[in-house]
Amino acid sequence: MHTDLVAALDIGGTKIAGALVDGDGRILLRAQRPTPAREDGESVMRAVGAVLAQLTASPLWERASAVGIGSAGPVDASAGTVSPVNVPGWRDFPLVERVRMAVGGRPVTLVGDGVAMTAAEHWQGAARGYDNALCLVVSTGVGGGLVLDGRLHRGPTGNAGHIGHISVDLDGDVCPCGSRGCVERIASGPNIARRALDRGWRPGPDGDVTAAAVAAAARAGDPVAVASYRRAAQALAAGIAATATLVEIEIAVVGGGVAGAGDVLFAPLRHALDEYATLSFVRRLKVSPALTGTDAGLVGAAAAALLGGRPGASAYVG
Repeated sequence: MHTDLVAALDIGGTKIAGALVDGDGRILLRAQRPTPAREDGESVMRAVGAVLAQLTASPLWERASAVGIGSAGPVDASAGTVSPVNVPGWRDFPLVERVRMAVGGRPVTLVGDGVAMTAAEHWQGAARGYDNALCLVVSTGVGGGLVLDGRLHRGPTGNAGHIGHISVDLDGDVCPCGSRGCVERIASGPNIARRALDRGWRPGPDGDVTAAAVAAAARAGDPVAVASYRRAAQALAAGIAATATLVEIEIAVVGGGVAGAGDVLFAPLRHALDEYATLSFVRRLKVSPALTGTDAGLVGAAAAALLGGRPGASAYVG
């Protein structure tokens, strides 16, 4: 990749992060605000504007040639709009136009957060060197992206590989997207915690009811917490196996906050994959934790900006 700086935005249901990133993927400056996800669309945009204001105030900003955005989806990269399931105030919100206005007309590239994470992992992480990969973000929601034949596969609107809204339970709970039994409705962090609470798990004295607290309880042997993670792992395994069967991926890389549970998630995930990925050409499918960590969204958004939105371009070849 070339050495210009780019600005990157990572927009999710919990936080809006921004950074200035160089052509080697190094983050030189950071900014962050909580996502006012339950407020109106302009309130969310003001939070984005506050992050951008911190970036543009830096002397480094003059070296920034473009902006890359990785947003919770669905997104429509062709129209420049976003409609994140977990941010109801944004429906067909013209994010690219608004960001372009805020950054003085610099080019803006939009991809889904799962595609951004995939770009990061293919460039610098666990998917590097693999020609066919699925990368997942398991956090407030569940997103994903694909590398096919050595190239980042974004799809016409930037949503290809959005595994979170594959239905794996035909009679399951209604998902905010409108479908039933989606991977996200079972395996996202809030839904892991919801299921544990519904089945009798109770938090400790600190009152922490996050998926991380459920993971800690599972490590301590709490059977309800263990079962909640096992169910999440089954949903992820079913979605991964279906994707692998369809496009013959070699590796599934799992990142996001829920992946921080470690073996509490990965042990039942690998076990469940043995049950779901049964055809000969998917039995050797490898599952790995993501390596780019909490910076995956920013690094991947930067990769998208550095590539300038070129269709089919590889995430690590300039």
